[in-house]
Amino acid sequence: MALVAVVVVAGCYLAHRALAIARRPLLVSPFQSGWPPTEHALSRYHVRWYLVTVLFLAFDVEMLFMYPWAVVVADLGVTAVVEMFVFLAGVLVAVVWAWREGALRWV
Repeated sequence: MALVAVVVVAGCYLAHRALAIARRPLLVSPFQSGWPPTEHALSRYHVRWYLVTVLFLAFDVEMLFMYPWAVVVADLGVTAVVEMFVFLAGVLVAVVWAWREGALRWV
């Protein structure tokens, strides 16, 4: 069984090497821009970008909740409006906290 596995893997490898089309360097560069990369693809980002990402996701989730709410607010009445203002108050508290912690400061 092991011999069959080795033969199949070797056959697949040889078939790939024989039939593969040589890729042009321009097509395999990042974003097909033609510019050579200046740093490694797995380089680390500054921690402020993670904070910006979390803030973006918070506002993105806010919009995710507000679109369906806008469809049903007329049917649900005042309770829907109160619930949305409670939700927005929670988001506002999170933004004020992030602001006080310096997450929005770039210097």
